[in-house]
Amino acid sequence: MSAASSSAFNKNYSGFLFDMDGTIINSIAAAERVWGDWARGKGLDVEKFMPTMHGARGIDTIRNLNLPGVDPVAEAAWIMEAEIADLEGVVPLPGAIEFLASLPPERWAIVTSSPLRLAQARLAAAGIPVPRFIVTAEDVRIGKPDPQCYILGAERLGLRPSDCLVFEDVMAGIRAGEAAGADIMVITATHSHPLETGHSTLPNYERVQAHVDGHGHLSVVRSIG
Repeated sequence: MSAASSSAFNKNYSGFLFDMDGTIINSIAAAERVWGDWARGKGLDVEKFMPTMHGARGIDTIRNLNLPGVDPVAEAAWIMEAEIADLEGVVPLPGAIEFLASLPPERWAIVTSSPLRLAQARLAAAGIPVPRFIVTAEDVRIGKPDPQCYILGAERLGLRPSDCLVFEDVMAGIRAGEAAGADIMVITATHSHPLETGHSTLPNYERVQAHVDGHGHLSVVRSIG
């Protein structure tokens, strides 16, 4: 059975891999303030541009624009500093802190397109400790939707991607998880428009619990009531 057609609620996993922005924290307002200012300064159509920057590394987003005279490395560094300086409204998704705290620390990782310093700043703003294992923008040569990040995340847990459940919120990350061979749980809390997907979905972490069996296998269990 394919990952897209199987239910992640009916399976056990050896590890969980979480995207960060939009998946365990909500940083949309802060990110869109910074990226919106940057896009206007470059003469871009902000409304058309904004959906393209979610879920991807900043340097990849800028590079893909092919703007004349623009240095993607320098621009991405400027954006990172601006995002670190603007943490207003960065909050955890409902139930995320409790859900993550219930997991064995050696069985989960964050796999984010954000640079490490930005990830650390946003996690701190949201009240989520930096986990034992984290993959950030600097750790990969090619960002999402390339599967490299999730393959590396699984490796850091000592696992295969096929033994892991990936938690994601946007198509770039979903495709990365799929290509790595993992099952996907789509978190919809920050979606302004429905995302068509055959994967299992959750609005947030309020009505679910992480179950750990006697062998250390993880599963997502819906709360009753």
